[in-house]
Amino acid sequence: MTRLTGWFPRILTMANNSPWGNGSGGSGGSGDSGSGGNEGGGPRNPWQPAGNSTPGGRKTSNIEELFKRRGGGGGGFGGGGFGGLPKRPNGKSYLPIAIGLIFVLWLLLTSIHRVGPQERGVVSFLGSYSRTLEPGIALTLPSPLESFDAVDVQNIRTIDIPAAGTQENLILTGDQNLVDLAYSVRWTIKDPTLYLFQLADPEATIREAAEAAMRASVAEVTLDDAIGPGRIEVEQKVEQRMKELLDGYRSGIQVQGVAIKKADPPEAVNEAFKAVSAAQQEAQTYLNEARAYAQQLTAAAQGEAAAFDKVYEEYRLAPDVTRRRMYYETMERVLSKLDKTIIEPGNVTPYLPLPELRKKVQETPPQTPAQQGGTR
Repeated sequence: MTRLTGWFPRILTMANNSPWGNGSGGSGGSGDSGSGGNEGGGPRNPWQPAGNSTPGGRKTSNIEELFKRRGGGGGGFGGGGFGGLPKRPNGKSYLPIAIGLIFVLWLLLTSIHRVGPQERGVVSFLGSYSRTLEPGIALTLPSPLESFDAVDVQNIRTIDIPAAGTQENLILTGDQNLVDLAYSVRWTIKDPTLYLFQLADPEATIREAAEAAMRASVAEVTLDDAIGPGRIEVEQKVEQRMKELLDGYRSGIQVQGVAIKKADPPEAVNEAFKAVSAAQQEAQTYLNEARAYAQQLTAAAQGEAAAFDKVYEEYRLAPDVTRRRMYYETMERVLSKLDKTIIEPGNVTPYLPLPELRKKVQETPPQTPAQQGGTR
């Protein structure tokens, strides 16, 4: 701003002091004699300020002296030293002090570094690996001699495959079927040196390794296993294969886990596959019910067999008594559900309608206390 404000008055002065006069003279471009033009009537020296004409015609002027006079004799732009900086009281410039402050800030900002508890600092000297810094305050040579990179080694990063908004990710299974898989890979940085210097694009490398491992693992199972109970086994195989691939690349990356988020048939046959799955589940339900009924019958038969064994043991100890008791129990169980008429010998037939009375008692509903009170 100081530089601009210093130039505005000089621009106006140069406009008024045109080498060909201020435009107010007569014809012939002689200029205004009162404005420092040549007294002899010719054009004045364009490099000589107005009002400083010398007798005897034009005179060559030093350009440096010209700028000094235009700027007020300050020896620089705007009369305030280099770049418009003001001068110190002793007349010297502030430029050395400014350069010294910039140098100190450059040293502080590029030589002192803070490494967080979850980070590791990787230092490279002229582009080559130099050393790894532990958490704390560390010192390095100023840039560009040594460069510093802080790498978070505890943050768990996640890559989704396929990326959001993309098309189906069809993979061939072991029984020659296609399955649409969407999964994610969780990973951390194990070795920051290898992570920075070994791979050009670590995330792209992880993505390619995950796709290769997933296709190899799904090719070993059937479609039913890939979308059903075999998903856990597939995830474990993919994780193991990825670790082997990335360790072979010396990537410095640790795979923390693989999770299958979606495993469906292709979109074109998804509805038909759902109908088949529903029929299979219904058939499995019927099979489970049949097995449960068979187990119940088996348990009942085993209970009856155990009871018969107990009766047989008692029968072997007292055959007559056991036979009579079994006869009485059987007749009681059979005749208790029938209407009976008992006839005694001697041509006397006493009759007591016990079954009808029992039926009436069973058919008559019990009375509430309010009804009993009204009857009274």
